[in-house]
Amino acid sequence: MPPLSEFLTFAAVGALAQLVDGALGMAYGVVSAAMLLGLGLPPAVASASVHYAETFTCGASGLSHLAAGNVRRQLFWTLAIPGAIGAVIGAYVVIHVPADGMRLALTIYMLGMGVFLLWRATRPDRGHDDVVPRATRPLGLVAGFADAVAGGGWSALTVTTLVARGATPRTVIGTVHLAKCVVSAAASVSFLLHLGAAHGTAVLGLIVGGMAAAPLGALLVRRMPARAATLLAATAVLALGLSNVVKALH
Repeated sequence: MPPLSEFLTFAAVGALAQLVDGALGMAYGVVSAAMLLGLGLPPAVASASVHYAETFTCGASGLSHLAAGNVRRQLFWTLAIPGAIGAVIGAYVVIHVPADGMRLALTIYMLGMGVFLLWRATRPDRGHDDVVPRATRPLGLVAGFADAVAGGGWSALTVTTLVARGATPRTVIGTVHLAKCVVSAAASVSFLLHLGAAHGTAVLGLIVGGMAAAPLGALLVRRMPARAATLLAATAVLALGLSNVVKALH
């Protein structure tokens, strides 16, 4: 593939993933990683590329939420530190497990994430408060590990779990996005030490596409019902997972 066409392909992946993330407040990583895997990138390279890009995109988003007063410091530290530890462990695992075995594991993960999002779309809304839910530290550790291994899933796991436990959605989304910057940076350092600056075209494309689509994503979140956006994301992730299953069988 010519360099310009390759760059535009990855920019389109970043833009589409950012639109989904803008509508949901989550799923940038899992959608972009799934699409990169579908384009043939090895699991470790796909996850590394997503995390390099997310260090920038989530940093900008998280700082915007901080300026808007959407970040709770206690929740931030409760998520960020265990999440960074989990991300370092996950990066080590995805680098050292054989690519075929990791691709199978990620396919199962994508299918599970799609079912999880479908389930979340059917859950009724409930009252919310600002108490940090119990077991948030283990949640951050598990979400950071899964995010580094799969290239995404941090926000899908943390946002949905915390909101389901009664935390205020606005502050959960803002805090999770800022914590994601720390988690992505920790994973990125681990990937850099083991892989180097792998596939710069993919990283640059994801950053440019994501930043270009961010304003449209912000508009989309105002217009699209949250349940409809969740269903669309679940359908996309399930379709990508099933596509990997079909490829594996052939």
